[in-house]
Amino acid sequence: MSVAERLPLSPQPFPEAAVDYGHVGPSACPACAVAPSAERLAELSAPHEARLMLSIPAAHCAACISTVESGLARLPGVRSARVNLTMKRVSVEADPTVEAATLIDALKGVGYEAYELDAGLLSATETDKQGRDLLMRLGVAGFSMMNVMLLSVAVWSGAGDATRDLFHWISGAIALPTVVFAGQPFFKSAWASLRVGRLGMDVPISLALILASSISLYETMNSGHHAYFDAAVMLSFFLLAGRYLDHRTRAVARSAAEELAALEVPRATLLRDGEETVVPISELAVGDLVRVRPGGRMPVDGIVTDGTSEIDRSLLTGESLPAWAGPDTPVSAGEVNLTGPLTLRVTAAGRDSSLHRMADLVAIAESAKTRYTSLAERAARLYSPLVHILSFSAFGFWMWKTGGDLRFAINISAAVLIITCPCALGLAVPAVVTAASGRLFRKGLLIKHGTALERLAEVDTVVFDKTGTLTLGTPELTNLAAHPRQAAEVAMALAAASSHPLAMALSQGARAAGLHPAPVTDLREVPGYGVEGVWRGQTVRLGRAGWCKADPLAVTATYLCLGEGKPRAFTFTDRLRPGAADLVTALQKQGKQVRLISGDTEGAVADLATRLGIADWTAGALPAEKAALVADLSAQGRRVLMVGDGLNDTAALAGAHVSISPASALDAARTASDIVLLGQDMAPIADALRIATQSTRRIKENFAMSAAYNVVAVPLALAGMATPLAAALAMSLSSISVSLNALRLK
Repeated sequence: MSVAERLPLSPQPFPEAAVDYGHVGPSACPACAVAPSAERLAELSAPHEARLMLSIPAAHCAACISTVESGLARLPGVRSARVNLTMKRVSVEADPTVEAATLIDALKGVGYEAYELDAGLLSATETDKQGRDLLMRLGVAGFSMMNVMLLSVAVWSGAGDATRDLFHWISGAIALPTVVFAGQPFFKSAWASLRVGRLGMDVPISLALILASSISLYETMNSGHHAYFDAAVMLSFFLLAGRYLDHRTRAVARSAAEELAALEVPRATLLRDGEETVVPISELAVGDLVRVRPGGRMPVDGIVTDGTSEIDRSLLTGESLPAWAGPDTPVSAGEVNLTGPLTLRVTAAGRDSSLHRMADLVAIAESAKTRYTSLAERAARLYSPLVHILSFSAFGFWMWKTGGDLRFAINISAAVLIITCPCALGLAVPAVVTAASGRLFRKGLLIKHGTALERLAEVDTVVFDKTGTLTLGTPELTNLAAHPRQAAEVAMALAAASSHPLAMALSQGARAAGLHPAPVTDLREVPGYGVEGVWRGQTVRLGRAGWCKADPLAVTATYLCLGEGKPRAFTFTDRLRPGAADLVTALQKQGKQVRLISGDTEGAVADLATRLGIADWTAGALPAEKAALVADLSAQGRRVLMVGDGLNDTAALAGAHVSISPASALDAARTASDIVLLGQDMAPIADALRIATQSTRRIKENFAMSAAYNVVAVPLALAGMATPLAAALAMSLSSISVSLNALRLK
């Protein structure tokens, strides 16, 4: 059954038997239980070796690499562990008997949360091949440029005849292979454009490189006084510098849809004739029975047939509190079983599961976003045809004016093409984005996408998720002082026996207040309901309102029942993320429309909206509904900034005009977003909007400078007053000016 087909939970009958702590392993907390922590993993196809892949979102430096790798290497059966810091993953080679749960527990022990990924869907050796290729070509072009310029200085100093020809030939021997090698990115792109009948920005660039090299070779073969190999290599260097800067800003190295698919549990415990067998998800069929132990993620969509428990849906729906699950309760792949073993009857598995359908939503949204074109690309659509028209016009005019002097006409045509070469245009955007990215990084924001700043400057609507985004996703006890010390200490003792989020918050709050747990004995947890024990000869309970015979409040609460006395309610609120209130205020002052959309309950969402002053809010939203809201706003012409952190936000993040995720978000959400908030403080998001506006202004200034430079330089080239070398020097000067203007952002 899909996420959208969930039925509302209704009061459930109380179980006749409780689960004793001596027979059930400790429950996993929601933050650490995303990976299956109690399932016995099957041997992989390799008879002597297994590869396990784990996501480690908190890894960020070289010390993390050492800690993670050494922590895993000490485990029996682990042969090697390799961390990919860029991808925030660790690939482990181990014996088939080594379980993912063992690795996750080991990493938790050294301070890192980890989630199992499906190694079959991801490659542990993914590298930035394009970036390395551009950097290598840039290095070759730079080295060649220095050597050719040294030879050119000798020619400019007065070398003549045979000496001049020799230096020209040596320069050609260096420059021609360099242009062929370093210019490959431009030549391939230009050819691809021409094949579909389009004039991209790389077409005039490629023509300029070819003409400058061809004229230089022709002049050298005919003992000409001037050769322009230095111009060709200089062009290659500056253009590659701009292309590499542009690539560095496009650091979206993986697909969020792929990451979502990899988060699906790769194996499940199948029940067949009373026997448990671990099988790949692909072998499951509708109607099969699957066992999910406490701490494990649901591997499939299904219906509970046996057992009671509580399930954490926060990653998928944003609900901050675990939900009761018992017979006939529908569950979805990706949810976490917290307190008791469950048996499910499969309704959908693998590609038919709700988690996989969410990945499909993300893939669709990502492909739609790629249709956005940057300012440079839009300018190039007008610029490229004009460049060619001017160059061919100059060639035709001087052929007619000189009575057919092909050599002179080609020189002028090449000078026009070089002087109008869109090098400054190519640097205008990446230079600004690089400068702005550095400034934002110091403020705690990491720009991942090349056009993110341009899109951020256009934002007029900001949509926030609640749990884990505006809040920290951790309950905070609010009314401890309202209860007698004795009652609070009994509640503390009961809470210490559970890993339920509210129980842990109560225990932590009571401990911080200096309380000590009362002597409660015979502690037992009733999955899906709470914890009970014996205190002073009477049964005491801490848990759900109905179980404790209490009238439920409209706020988040857990209830304490002391024998026949009136139940007491311990209330909680979700702690605001630092800077959240200041951010909302700043956005409203900037004239942005602010909206809150969450999968959490209406009461919790309404309370947060009131605290932050957000008038427009939506509760109980499913992932598809979040994506639909963003799509509707976009259809109305709104430019939406989506800020979210969970799997339930990924489709909305990918579909928004621009998106931000906190660093604490899952890999899938961070991947779907354009910008990552590195710290807990949300205030820098307001700075990002301001800096984005400044960046767009700088980009437009760079375009204006490039246009002004062309207004002055092009007539000189058309009049035959600029050689190809002078044109290359002028072009370089414009590129440097554009870069210096971009540095003003710092």
